[in-house]
Amino acid sequence: MKKHLTAALCMNLCMASGYALASEKSASTGNDDTVDVVMVGGGIMSAVLGTYLEELQPDWTVNLYERQDNVAEESSNGWNNAGTGHSAFCEMNYTPQLEDGSVDVSRPPKITEAFEITRQFLSYQILNGVMHDPSSFINNTPHVSFVWGDDNVDFLRKRYEGMKQNAFYDAMEYTEDPDTLRQWVPAMMAGRDSAQHVAATYMNAGTDANWGEVTRQLIDSLDQHHENFHLSLESEVRGLDRNDDGTWKVTIADLANGGREHSVNARRVFIGAGGAALPLLQESGIPEAEQYAGFPVGGQFLVTSNPEVVARHDVKAYGLAAEGSPPMSVPHLDRRMLDGQPRLLFGPFATFSTKFLKEGSWTDLFGSLTMHNTLPMMQVGMDNFNLVQYLVGQVIQSEDDRFEALKAYFPEAKRDDWELITAGQRVQIIKDKDDQGGVLQFGTEVVASEDGTMSALLGASPGASTSPTIMLGLMEKIFPQELASEAWKAKLNRIIPSYGQSLNGNPEMINAVRAYTSSVLELEDTQPRGDNAQRVETFRQRALSQEAGQAQDHSEESDSTDHV
Repeated sequence: MKKHLTAALCMNLCMASGYALASEKSASTGNDDTVDVVMVGGGIMSAVLGTYLEELQPDWTVNLYERQDNVAEESSNGWNNAGTGHSAFCEMNYTPQLEDGSVDVSRPPKITEAFEITRQFLSYQILNGVMHDPSSFINNTPHVSFVWGDDNVDFLRKRYEGMKQNAFYDAMEYTEDPDTLRQWVPAMMAGRDSAQHVAATYMNAGTDANWGEVTRQLIDSLDQHHENFHLSLESEVRGLDRNDDGTWKVTIADLANGGREHSVNARRVFIGAGGAALPLLQESGIPEAEQYAGFPVGGQFLVTSNPEVVARHDVKAYGLAAEGSPPMSVPHLDRRMLDGQPRLLFGPFATFSTKFLKEGSWTDLFGSLTMHNTLPMMQVGMDNFNLVQYLVGQVIQSEDDRFEALKAYFPEAKRDDWELITAGQRVQIIKDKDDQGGVLQFGTEVVASEDGTMSALLGASPGASTSPTIMLGLMEKIFPQELASEAWKAKLNRIIPSYGQSLNGNPEMINAVRAYTSSVLELEDTQPRGDNAQRVETFRQRALSQEAGQAQDHSEESDSTDHV
């Protein structure tokens, strides 16, 4: 009798345990043993990828895990990045001067086109109610390149002349005239030595963007309206192991429950965790991760919220980076809209920490070192000694040094109006290249396993501004068959009217796309013209078409009108 009771008790306990485990798995996987996609990190990249997938494949189960108690708390947070709609209008680090004195303007059109895709992506979300109130996340803010000194003025003039040849930059203006400069950047000219040779370019179509707000609105919509999407906050991914069937076992720690661990299986994993992406990619064990190391660089900004000071400067003005400095350190005096209030930020001032995230661990850098990437990192240190010198100089800067740097851009600045804030961490890519050894790379890079089941985004700028383009590139690697299907193509053509064709070299299409996104996002930087007003309306109606047949009809219609 006692044996029967014991057996019954064990059976009940097993059934209860099984039910509890099943319930936990159900909550994590959407009532399926294996989820289609796991995304790690609640930033702009995961938000954009999740939004794409919900539109393209709404029947897929997608789990998003974020270690903090809210999304967009690290690099995507508005206070942790430059907030520039990076369109290459003003960022002079994208146009290096060559040894023969000429200026290479080949890179800006690629970045400009990527940001035009971002504007289309955001417009689609507004038209379909995924996002709301464009002014809460994007606003017209002219972009200015500002230099002084004969050599720098000569460089900017050549840059302008080269870029002006491209239809993307038809509206760019250039001046060395002090009176015009006082109209464009009054705060930067007031109190400046009148003998100083100064020049600037001006693009009225520039924007200020709050990528944290974009992230929050996209993920909120996914979480509230899509039953196959599951958001888990205070959930830290700690393990990535390959299963025998080719799927991935993802181990997650519940930080709100004492770090209790559980796991889910996923057909594909995307790591969009900012600086933490590299250690997690290494954790996966895929050979593609072995060639990478990371070098963390932080930043600080001087900020003022004084309405009288803020009112004096209504543009984003970029200068030239100091010799040896990383691109993310380009000095800029920016009008920003943060937490619903206009502000001015100046910086960044580089800082050094071994953390890969602002809320990371001091052991992050050391934990990322492996037998494969230690030597390339040492090579980069030896080959980029000027960068080391720059960082040392930045770290030992005094309060007076930082304020003097501000006054070079805002001569009449008063110290009491400004305070120093700490922004986010960025991890620059170090890549081991067979023919060059360790190379410090700037920009972003998609890394994926050979079968596409494990992927990550490494690097920093231009990042958020070009996230829809970056995620399209990611999908080409991990969903090649789906992306080649007519169904996905038709839907992407609704989201991005220029999808599948190049804007570069197509002035009519550039104006039509800008007029469309300008009207939807309430930017008013480009107006429809008589010869493209119908095309602008076609873009709008295509975005609003909910039936696949309608989308295809509009796609066919556009094919006949896209080449003017």
